[in-house]
Amino acid sequence: MKFTRRAFLASTTALAFAPATFATGGEVPFDRADIIALARDLASRPYEARETVPQAWQDLTYEQYRSIRFRLDRALWYGTDTPFNVDFFTPGLYFPRTVQVSAVENGMIAPVAFDLEMFDRAEDVPDLPVDETLGFSGFRLRTEMHRPGKTDEFCVFQGASYFRAIGLHEVYGLSARGLALKTGDPEGEEFPDFIRFWLERPKPGQRNMIVHALMDSPSVTGAYRFDISAGADCIMEVQATLFAREELPHVGIAPGTSMFLFDQTNHNRFDDFRPAVHDSDGLMIRNGAGEVIWRPLANPKRLQVSSFVDMNPRGFGLMQRKRAFSDYADLEAQYHKRPGLWVEPMGDWGKGTVTLVEIPADQEIYDNIVAYWRPAEPVAAGAQLDLSYRLIWGEEPQRTAMPRVINTAMGENTFGEGRLAVIDFEASELFDDPDALSVFVQSPHAETSDGVLQRNPDTGGLRLAFSFQPGDRDHVELRAQLRLGDEPASEVWMYRWTA
Repeated sequence: MKFTRRAFLASTTALAFAPATFATGGEVPFDRADIIALARDLASRPYEARETVPQAWQDLTYEQYRSIRFRLDRALWYGTDTPFNVDFFTPGLYFPRTVQVSAVENGMIAPVAFDLEMFDRAEDVPDLPVDETLGFSGFRLRTEMHRPGKTDEFCVFQGASYFRAIGLHEVYGLSARGLALKTGDPEGEEFPDFIRFWLERPKPGQRNMIVHALMDSPSVTGAYRFDISAGADCIMEVQATLFAREELPHVGIAPGTSMFLFDQTNHNRFDDFRPAVHDSDGLMIRNGAGEVIWRPLANPKRLQVSSFVDMNPRGFGLMQRKRAFSDYADLEAQYHKRPGLWVEPMGDWGKGTVTLVEIPADQEIYDNIVAYWRPAEPVAAGAQLDLSYRLIWGEEPQRTAMPRVINTAMGENTFGEGRLAVIDFEASELFDDPDALSVFVQSPHAETSDGVLQRNPDTGGLRLAFSFQPGDRDHVELRAQLRLGDEPASEVWMYRWTA
């Protein structure tokens, strides 16, 4: 497990519910409408933070916490014909508050009790207090994927409203959240929590699993439904009903959180043997006008926020396009196997911006990238907001007809003045006659050269190189695209260079 900036931040916000045992009588029927009613009721009352777990749990060291491992034979639905198993995580360390988890079986709610005997522990783990108030910090989902007769994990919910997933043969990387509030604002960010979960038991042969979650925070409450399918890509269909306790001037819908430390655009700042270190290397957008935008990520020296104004976006997401081991040369982290995450609105989202927040980072343990949809208008206090969207986690969760940008590099222009930008486009039939292509390079801040287009013998695609003169500016916005007549022949490449 990778503990990052999100884990530290999550530890400042989460609630504790008294866990229950499996019901032996008086079971309660399940209805999603009841979760929505719970969220509405919570929003009508002042926010109350939950208590933390006993200090002994919070004092666990990183190594001690990692050595507490769930026993797979104690998983929910283990050894049955149910095609999914559920493992659980203890509280402690970065997770000082717990959540209540219930199974939904035959339409009835069966709460799941915390039991320390579900876990194996190393000898150096101290005695830990357990009573009826203790619960889990989260859970992970398992199903049969590529090993017949054996289950593999593919999805984790743990910490605030964070969750993450992977497709086939991938390793965990970026995370998603239920909601982002005031990300990057001077007064600080608010982190809503999933405080309670209901897990619907899948039928034999079923390839999807339904997870329900109740959200709470000082500003907003919510009821979430996740329809999760494992496979080559992990696909989630999300339905959310939010209730604003107070006005929400800065809401982040479908936020993704990732890490970008360096690549060929800023490698000179890091003394590291690896060519690149990142969970994601770019933000991809399909805007309401059908334009495809690629924005390489940056690790700035100061906080920067980029806003892409749109109307009814078709999708956006943080991607990891470099997929070769040699791109990273990291045997442990395996960055070449990290998934991308594509957000696809279901229905019209109206006016707003795809917002990209890039936070300075000096180590790869910090998640410093956030991308989300920000509605143009604030959500009024007392308002209800209903949302639906699809999340796709995978190696290439979104592909368009436009030839992709596969690499961006920058450096001093050794053949002249200013800086040099080099963009590689993948091979495409649209590039069969490079002389027929037009190159468009623009900047509102700096003088740019016309650009030189050449065939890249290694990729079979085209390389565009151009220079720009930043002068004494601290940042320069850049835009480039290849066109064939009046039609686009590549994605729109957009980048913010900072001094």
